[in-house]
Amino acid sequence: QVGAFAWENCGDRRDPVVLQSLSVAPDPISIPGSLRVSAAVSSSKTVASPLKVVLVVEKALGDLWIQLPCVDQLGSCTYDDVCTILDNLIPPGTTCPEPLLTYGIPCHCPFKAGSYSLPASNFDLPDVELPSWMTNGNYRVRAVATNGGQELACIKLAFSLQSH
Repeated sequence: QVGAFAWENCGDRRDPVVLQSLSVAPDPISIPGSLRVSAAVSSSKTVASPLKVVLVVEKALGDLWIQLPCVDQLGSCTYDDVCTILDNLIPPGTTCPEPLLTYGIPCHCPFKAGSYSLPASNFDLPDVELPSWMTNGNYRVRAVATNGGQELACIKLAFSLQSH
């Protein structure tokens, strides 16, 4: 089924960070709406700054997949250091937002090696003004995280968006 939510690790077996499980409901994802997410991640090494993430976001147009540009930090963007972005969103020294706090999931670098799991938790997706190219449809995303040129993780996602 096209557009059904799916995920996979795309790195080699040596990647230290591995997504163990991920589920998202509803399918398709509705904006605005509520998103129910559960996930588990394991890391065999501490992940520190600079944590570079490269996203490639594609949208299905018929049988073609079109790579979306990076506009206002949305789309196929390269983030040179996610650690800095997190520090700007959640000032260091403040507690992590729920549900991260309850489940002991860190929200700042460095992320210590270990296993982290988020039981099914609800997140509200606000009615944000999405760019015109981020409309209803099927998407796929490839995210590669690196530190000092070493690949930490590679994750592929596929999902459908439905905005009202």
